[in-house]
Amino acid sequence: MKNVLVPALLVILSVPAHAHVTANPDHGKAGAYFQTALRVSHGCDGSATTSVHVKIPPEIITVRPQAKPGWTIEIKTKKLEKPITSGHGKVIDEAVTDVIWSGGVLPDKHYDEFGLVMKLPEKNKVTLWFPVIQECEKGSNQWADIPKDVTQWHHAHRPAPFVKVTR
Repeated sequence: MKNVLVPALLVILSVPAHAHVTANPDHGKAGAYFQTALRVSHGCDGSATTSVHVKIPPEIITVRPQAKPGWTIEIKTKKLEKPITSGHGKVIDEAVTDVIWSGGVLPDKHYDEFGLVMKLPEKNKVTLWFPVIQECEKGSNQWADIPKDVTQWHHAHRPAPFVKVTR
């Protein structure tokens, strides 16, 4: 039994080196409020992560990032061509374009999640891509490849995290 467990354990321990930044969960209901987390499972070739920069898809208007002790959050926005009513008497005239966590340190041998809460678009059967730039003490990773066919996600070199919107 020991001889079988050792090779299996070695395979399991080697998986994080090949992991990607992923959205967890990666499926949400159209028009609903949705919470996901971008899971960063390793650094850059052994170097600790110091910044996680996510581009927000244009279909998403507002996003609330999760506060993380030791990290600062920058939220970039752009003016909307036409303001929209969000309910509760509020009018939104800016859309979130980027969320950047920085200033913390996530060692290469650890993982962490960077949470986002948002309202998903009403449109059904759409895939929203969240390209991520992971900065490290030495180097960076750009998880920004968007395959033409979502079924090819696992074959992309550095795939962007995604959320599938369903009914």
